[in-house]
Formats: sequence, structure tokens, C-alpha cells
Amino acid sequence: MVAAYTNGSGMILIGLGSNVTGPWGTPRQTLERAFAALGEPPLGLVAASAIIASEPWGNKDQPVYANAVARIRTRLQPVELLSHLRQIEREAGRQRRERWGARTLDLDILDYNGLKLNKTAGQSTDANLVLPHPSMHERAFVLKPIAGIAPRWRHPVLGKTAKQLLAGLDTGKGGKVLNGNGKETA
Repeated sequence: MVAAYTNGSGMILIGLGSNVTGPWGTPRQTLERAFAALGEPPLGLVAASAIIASEPWGNKDQPVYANAVARIRTRLQPVELLSHLRQIEREAGRQRRERWGARTLDLDILDYNGLKLNKTAGQSTDANLVLPHPSMHERAFVLKPIAGIAPRWRHPVLGKTAKQLLAGLDTGKGGKVLNGNGKETA
């Protein structure tokens, strides 16, 4: 039951990213279709952030990303949700080839009602599921959209809001958030 996973944050946040054209269209069109998919049962879309452009994370030799965050509701357990998100990625043409490589669609569970899962502690039944997302607090392209749709959200481990985490972010890390003209934004 989902209630067993709630520790007070009460939010399920999904990170969305795309930087290559695929079956669903351009990266922006792909994110718009992904928002629609996140609104279909067994999920429900509660809020969708603005779509922003950001520099690639990890492998810098690839196109600029379109990024966003969605707040959803579901009765799926975290591992079931991850499986469902991977199915949406496949429908959008995602092929997992390289870490931090270009992709048609990337969907990450950022926070699941404040649940803390750590694979090294044996708490996760899926080797790829760690909650909260282990790098979200370092990524401006994740924190800025969260601040827009969930200003009261707090990081389950660090206890800070997205705005507080953004303020403490090293400007050389986290991928720069770009405006539509490819210029860095504040």
C-alpha cells in the first residue's frame, strides 16, 4: 500500500529529459507527450513544470536537453512505477546504450513520498532504484522546475527546499539552465 511509504513529503516527483528527436517528435514535443502519458492510469498528473533547456550532464558532447519535472499520484509501488516509466520511455523510442548519453526520453523517480531506498543497504529490490534520486540536489535543471511546481517540497535526506538547494549550488556543477536562446539564466 502506498501509505506505507509516506514519511511526510507526500509528493511523487518525476524528472523528464530529452535531447534527440524520436518517434514522439522533437525533445520538446516528446516531453509534452510524456506529460500526457503521466496523466493516464495508473498514474495521475498533479502538476507539470515549464520545459527548460539545459546543458548535458556527464557526457558534454551531445545536444542541449529539454528538461521538466512532473508531480504525479499513483497506487503503484516504487519498483512498479519504475517499470511503468521504463515502458513509457520505450514507447518514446528510448534505447539504453550509454550512461549520460543522448536519449529520446529519460524519466527518473526523483522522490516517492519521501521514501529513502539505498541499494547498498539492501533496501531496494531493483539495482537501479535509489530514493531520493542520488544526484537531484546537484542538478539545477531538476531543482529549478521543482521550485516552480512544489515550492514547499523538502529533500527527504537534506531537509532543504529546492530553492534552498539551488542557492547553495556551485555554479560550475549541475548543468546550466539555459533560456530559449541558449543563454544561461539566473
